[in-house]
Amino acid sequence: MKTTTSLKTHDTQSPHDAITALAQDGRAAQRVLASLSSEARAQSLIHAARHLRQDAAAILAANAKDVEAGRKNGLSSALLDRLMLDDARLEAVAAGVEAVANLADPVGNVIDASERPNGLKLSRVRVPIGTIGIIYESRPNVTADAAALCVRAGNAALLRGGSEAVHSNRAILSSFTAGLVEGGVPAQAVQLIPTQDRAAVGAMLTATGLIDMIVPRGGKSLVARVQADARVPVLAHLDGICHTYIHSAADTDMARTIALNAKLRRTGICGAMETLLIDAEFADGPTIVEQLIDAGCEVRGDAACRSFDSRVIAATSLDWDTEYLDAVLSVAIVDGLDGAVDHIARHSSSHTDAIITEDEAVAEQFFARVDSAIVMHNASSQFADGGEFGLGAEIGIATGRLHARGPVALEGLTTYKWLVRGSGQARP
Repeated sequence: MKTTTSLKTHDTQSPHDAITALAQDGRAAQRVLASLSSEARAQSLIHAARHLRQDAAAILAANAKDVEAGRKNGLSSALLDRLMLDDARLEAVAAGVEAVANLADPVGNVIDASERPNGLKLSRVRVPIGTIGIIYESRPNVTADAAALCVRAGNAALLRGGSEAVHSNRAILSSFTAGLVEGGVPAQAVQLIPTQDRAAVGAMLTATGLIDMIVPRGGKSLVARVQADARVPVLAHLDGICHTYIHSAADTDMARTIALNAKLRRTGICGAMETLLIDAEFADGPTIVEQLIDAGCEVRGDAACRSFDSRVIAATSLDWDTEYLDAVLSVAIVDGLDGAVDHIARHSSSHTDAIITEDEAVAEQFFARVDSAIVMHNASSQFADGGEFGLGAEIGIATGRLHARGPVALEGLTTYKWLVRGSGQARP
């Protein structure tokens, strides 16, 4: 495999100078990328997926180096699992790139159009954001996922992966870039920062005018630092403190199934339920708590919940604001919809909150009163995922109130511009 230009050219510069040079290269490449047709951008990703498959042996060998280093450095089994690639996982990465290539392209879509009384014809049209910096940890698949989404939407990507996956990220990007170039996309459209110096992250966060948006994907400490230090707009979520409220009119079997799935299907994802709210009028609360504990979940509850089962641990004030990412759950007994909404307003991170009820009117009230990026009715919060929403891959979940919310995929990587068509009008 060929080594990408970014790994050769800028690796001897200071972090600030390297980021400046890489971002300038990326902006120049993005102008070329944005001028390509949708079909050309899609075809370049098909080539990239083919190169990932062709170079599987080299990519897996690079990944083996990272996994071995991770073991020596004491990475947890969970982090090693996130880091490790095998034939099936690499095939999934390549298939994911192809899936993005086949998604509908939002670039060029007309959002709305109108004609003014003076004859001016106005329209708002989706366009790429520009150059997007992505800072991530552990998972080498993010290198391909993020690059594919950016390219499909006409954006340049500047990637800063974690040191634990450095060999994997470089190998994946080398293959990916070879496919882009074959499809007529400049190599500099997707670049990997060659240094693991933490100062490079600081340089990215302050690269106003060079990087148009930052997307952090990683643990709480990484995202908190990005949000605190960035001078560039940030698209991110800090915590996934997701709630499920079992209303008094909930179907009992449905409530049991959803509660177990929302917490225990995968405990380490941001859409996992961290707090269960049970209506005081819901009769089957003790059984659900018992089933969660029997399934291996540690339950920390309020006084009313502790009366359900002697194995429930007393919750502290910190538990209601904790993203456990583990088989641990806080449970509160609440007085009706008002009690549930009040608890969510105090403790939710505005990621995903759900209600289980057969009362459609109550569900509609929940939708209207809970202001989270994703609000669900009779469904597991584990569905909070771009793929499950039919968006293909996602670049992350956004919990802010500007630009994009929830799973951010292709449309979230675009902005718009106004097109004004006149016939000689001069303003009086």
